[in-house]
Amino acid sequence: MKKAILGRKVGMTQIFGDKGEAIPVTVVEAGPCTVVRKKSREIDGYEALQIGYLDIKDHRAGKPRLGQFQKAGLKAKKYLQEVTLEDMDSYDTGQEITAGIFSPGEKIDVVAVSRGKGFAGSIKRHNQHRGPMTHGSRYHRGPGSLGGVDAARVFKGQTLPGRMGGVRVTVQNLEVAKVYPERNLILIKGAIPGPRKGLVTIKSAAKAKAKA
Repeated sequence: MKKAILGRKVGMTQIFGDKGEAIPVTVVEAGPCTVVRKKSREIDGYEALQIGYLDIKDHRAGKPRLGQFQKAGLKAKKYLQEVTLEDMDSYDTGQEITAGIFSPGEKIDVVAVSRGKGFAGSIKRHNQHRGPMTHGSRYHRGPGSLGGVDAARVFKGQTLPGRMGGVRVTVQNLEVAKVYPERNLILIKGAIPGPRKGLVTIKSAAKAKAKA
């Protein structure tokens, strides 16, 4: 069954398994999210739920978005995102989606914007090799040949220095370690992208691997 929820990354810690082993986990404050709008195939051409997360003051929402919340009779939310769930007919506008929809052991995909690392060279950004540091090469950490001989231009996608990080990243097949619905917390095994307090989308794994 497809599930999805929005949350914020809290940080990392560790818990202990049944045999006393230490398990590194990322703590995510997940939900509660509110259904702001239901999109239908007849009106919008596709089916989806528009969910909002994190209350804010009305003047911070912007007039176009604020109109959506007022039409639904809801408080303004900081984040608004569309998700596709399997049983969307069972959800109504104003209904809450909580961390309790997930359970320990479930496989999930986590989507977030990775941590920005600023301007970086080709070696750090694309894992390229440096040139010789001795024998008068005078070419140590440059980007190397750009490949174009007769084109008189730089080809699209050329690995050059530039801004590193700050891109949308999806990590697949992570596992839910623990869920605390009363505290809106989900503990995920391992690390997930993004800084603390960064927006995180947790959804059912698209390519869940069956246990052998």
